[in-house]
Amino acid sequence: MKNTTVKNIGILTSGGDAPGLNAAIRSLCITAQKRFNANIIGFKDGYIGLENNNFIDMKTLDFDSLINLGGTILGTSREKPFKNQTINPQKKLYAVDSIKETFKKNKLDVLVCLGGNGTNSTASLLSKEGLPVIGLPKTIDNDIWGTDESFGFHSAIDIASSGIEAIKTTARSHHRVMVVEIMGHKAGWLGLYSGVTTNADVILLPEIPYDIKKIGSYILSRKANGHEYSIVVCAEGALSVEEAALSKKDFKRSRLEMTQSISFRVAKEIEAETGLETRTSVLGYLQRGATPSPYDILLATQLGNATVDFIENGEFGVLVAVNNGKITGFPLDQVEGKVKNIPEDELMLQTARDLGICFGD
Repeated sequence: MKNTTVKNIGILTSGGDAPGLNAAIRSLCITAQKRFNANIIGFKDGYIGLENNNFIDMKTLDFDSLINLGGTILGTSREKPFKNQTINPQKKLYAVDSIKETFKKNKLDVLVCLGGNGTNSTASLLSKEGLPVIGLPKTIDNDIWGTDESFGFHSAIDIASSGIEAIKTTARSHHRVMVVEIMGHKAGWLGLYSGVTTNADVILLPEIPYDIKKIGSYILSRKANGHEYSIVVCAEGALSVEEAALSKKDFKRSRLEMTQSISFRVAKEIEAETGLETRTSVLGYLQRGATPSPYDILLATQLGNATVDFIENGEFGVLVAVNNGKITGFPLDQVEGKVKNIPEDELMLQTARDLGICFGD
């Protein structure tokens, strides 16, 4: 056991839920309690709970039941304290001031924030306010800057791949083109990996603007070569070459004018271009739910355990990250406001191209 002055630890989960959150919470709590008998409280519903000092004593939980439980036992929200500054206008109480009061009331030595880009960006801002904070990378999108892996991603690949395979049977039976919408607004890791896993014919990603004529030509060539159906995996952030040329403001306006998600538009475009019956299936929140995969349980458990090392060493202001197979502390201020997109030289992207998968470019 290392000598440490840390006694009081706060934990919260923020942003979208993801498989592996409870496994990470469990690992962190058990390790901290065994090593230095830490007092641990969990703030309910993300940063809202932190602002309002709404928490539970983690010792009251049955940790054995958490390891393979999906979602988050603490609840979550998308509260952003630095954007929603005033929480009590009458008393002129500001969210960040309230958070500092929560730290003081509970004599917190450290706050551990489990979440994605928004959560860890807020954690970085809290760190800049002088608060001892550590971040953990959770997201099914795998788009957190500074870490090779995020727990939740592998579970989502499993779920998305199962959904695509199920839809493929209908596409084959009815000789249709099926467009399957996968989560991923700004980064297409989940669409890319689940598309390769299921041998999709077309994969549309936010990083690669698509030309509908190239997609149509590709699908028609498949038809001419005896393929009676095609599977199009479409990330929810996919965009056309025309949209890519728009300003950020005009692009946002055009998306707000859409009455349905992108996959429905893509299906209509494909049907108009090819004359082939085309249908859409949106997997949606299924991808974030259910039991975490064994891989994500192991990853979340390792990261939760490693977080205690950082706490003991007084290494705050970091994201507990995975880099080149090793767990490292990546500065939160370098995570803040960034998205890890698929680079052009990504091996999986090149593999998909070599396999003949069309990206519409």
